[in-house]
Amino acid sequence: MEVRDISIYDPRIEYPRPLKFKAQGDNGPKPYHVGYVSGVFDMFHIGHLNLLRRSKELCDYLIVGVVTDEQVMNGKKTKPMIPFDQRLAIIEGCKYVDEAVEIPVDKPSSIDAFNMYHFDVQFSGSDYANDKGWLINQDWLRKHGSDIYFFPYTEGISSTAIKTELREQGKNE
Repeated sequence: MEVRDISIYDPRIEYPRPLKFKAQGDNGPKPYHVGYVSGVFDMFHIGHLNLLRRSKELCDYLIVGVVTDEQVMNGKKTKPMIPFDQRLAIIEGCKYVDEAVEIPVDKPSSIDAFNMYHFDVQFSGSDYANDKGWLINQDWLRKHGSDIYFFPYTEGISSTAIKTELREQGKNE
């Protein structure tokens, strides 16, 4: 008998494949310490998840501001499908989010959020990259040591599109 014959591994037995775990953290420093994202997050979908995942990849601590039902009604003139407390709970439950907060009705802007949380960067989808209001906020944030980072918009999905599809399906039933 040789050493190679003594083992806890038996080649006649089919063993399950070893699990491969994805590292939760990365091995290098992230470009930003505190990041901030804001949104309604109604009908949570892959575009929302992509935004949160990409944001967390670039910062150590991610704060996500969730728009209240009242703000949605005032701004978009429509009621969210999912109530605020449930949308906030969904965001709190996302593994990429370190802190989920209510965006105060009287302080809804990026500048207000910066004054409350002093983040290094605000993340957004590229659908706002040419919006005049966002560009004004970006200039202000840069003057105060922060920035806005725009990620590519996830094409083909939006809460509005999901709501429209649901309404159409309801008409056809």
